[in-house]
Amino acid sequence: MYYERTIEKTLRSISESFPVLLLTGPRQVGKTTLLNKMAGDNRKVVSLDAPTIRVLAKSEPELFLQRYSPPVLIDEVQYAPELFDYIKVYVDSKKNNGDFWLTGSQTFHMMNRVTESLAGRVGVVRMLGLSNSEILCKHFPPFAVEPQELIARMGKVNSVNISELFARIFRGAMPRLYESPNVNRDEYYESYLETYISRDIKDLSQVADELSFLNFIGIVAARTATNVNYDALASEAGISAPTAKQWLSILVSSGLVALIPPFSNNALKRVIKAPRMYFLDTGLCSYVTRWPSAEVLERGAMDGSFFETWVVSEIYKSYINNGKRPPLYYYRDSNKKEIDIIIHTGATVNPVEIKKRAAPKNAVKNFSVLRPIEKEPSEEDVFAGTAHLKTTIGSGAVICMSADIIPIDSKNWFVPAWII
Repeated sequence: MYYERTIEKTLRSISESFPVLLLTGPRQVGKTTLLNKMAGDNRKVVSLDAPTIRVLAKSEPELFLQRYSPPVLIDEVQYAPELFDYIKVYVDSKKNNGDFWLTGSQTFHMMNRVTESLAGRVGVVRMLGLSNSEILCKHFPPFAVEPQELIARMGKVNSVNISELFARIFRGAMPRLYESPNVNRDEYYESYLETYISRDIKDLSQVADELSFLNFIGIVAARTATNVNYDALASEAGISAPTAKQWLSILVSSGLVALIPPFSNNALKRVIKAPRMYFLDTGLCSYVTRWPSAEVLERGAMDGSFFETWVVSEIYKSYINNGKRPPLYYYRDSNKKEIDIIIHTGATVNPVEIKKRAAPKNAVKNFSVLRPIEKEPSEEDVFAGTAHLKTTIGSGAVICMSADIIPIDSKNWFVPAWII
């Protein structure tokens, strides 16, 4: 079964605006499948996974482009960065938008070369695994704490109970796991890790020991939904803190982990500055942390962390899938007051708390820490050129297992997790 992808609209827009479209993202999230579906009969399709074609692209890039002349889809382009200079020459002479569609599993191998060679000529789009709404065959705009919009969603999706939701959390977001019921989840993720380590990581100078790096992935997964502490990661992995920082940056660059920055504002004091890390595929996260089943995970010590990770990853993907940078932050201060997610758009901030329970008590008590920001523009406002606008605190949400969208007070709402 093929799942329609929300990001398709963004890809068509980019292709109409730039000579080169580069679609990046983690391995096996469906980049090639999507572009093949969009390509039509007139576009050539070639993969650099094939050794003989890869050799041609690397050793004779000009001849390669004669053989596979635009419009063309070149898959796994990171294997032949030599092509970029020749693509630049071609697009500068022809000036046709949409001539080249490129895919690459790893941004860290090619983004420097792309920036150097194709600046102003390429539209870069990130793609992640299936979102909850895509699995439901729905296409929603980026998540926003707008009660009327969320109420409208309620009528378009069916409710699920906590066991059904954890079954989805445990399975993860890789399209292959939903295309066929015969795919064994554990075998799939074991193969995925082996391919990721052997093909995407082995050539990186920062990773000398593949087994140690695999162990590091498990350590990061066990700390999902926590603040980054490089010294703690290094100590547990038996590596140096600089190496831990390098390795975590690889997981971020390859799309397996997202770092959510702390919300900062001149009016807020004693704010913790470390980012918070989340695995973007809860299935892979549960596999490397060795949870045997969805039922055990739901009742285990990490149930809250996985629930939060899934919610954050879904909100994150809702922006990525609509071609937007996720405006997500979190708050924690030295008094241990926390807000799980702050959505900061324009001059408005929307606080979001995430709880596994159906009707958590006192869930919005920490939202009051944001009150001082309504008096002073934030650093984000200054950077965005909106410092002249008064920062306001918009509606807040507690994303939980509520059966409906229910008001908590005049500004805050319980929001069912399954509608995001």
